Amino acid sequence: MTPFEMPETRDIDPTCVFCKIVSGELPSRRIYEDDRAVAFLDIGAWHRGHSLVVPKRHIPDVVSGKSSLPEIAPAVDAVARMLMHRLAADGINLLSSAGEVAGQEVFHLHMHVVPRYTDEPGLGMLVNSGRVPDGELESVYRQIQAGA
Repeated sequence: MTPFEMPETRDIDPTCVFCKIVSGELPSRRIYEDDRAVAFLDIGAWHRGHSLVVPKRHIPDVVSGKSSLPEIAPAVDAVARMLMHRLAADGINLLSSAGEVAGQEVFHLHMHVVPRYTDEPGLGMLVNSGRVPDGELESVYRQIQAGA
């Protein structure tokens, strides 16, 4: 095998919750997956359909190590378009925090893809705190999967 044919090494942090989701050790409602990234519904959704796109390898944040945005950009694009279409969203917010001072709580790069609706517009209404009931997550998940 040439170096270009060799599978990419996956850096994993065995204590990282997102690494555990990527590996399947922890359950999630996956809505997208490609060779480099996984997307799943956020259990602390700010708005209906709020999803996280994470790289399959462990990267602490968007500014650590080598450039990582190109690695997840195709997945972010695909998920944003899918959520807009399948959930009939009126807009999308994309957000990634780097570092504790920026509000990052899980130290594995993740991009929030947040569908927005006309009844709660604007950045002031972006974050709704609290855990989303399983019934709501399941309803959103079924609606997204139905369009596959």
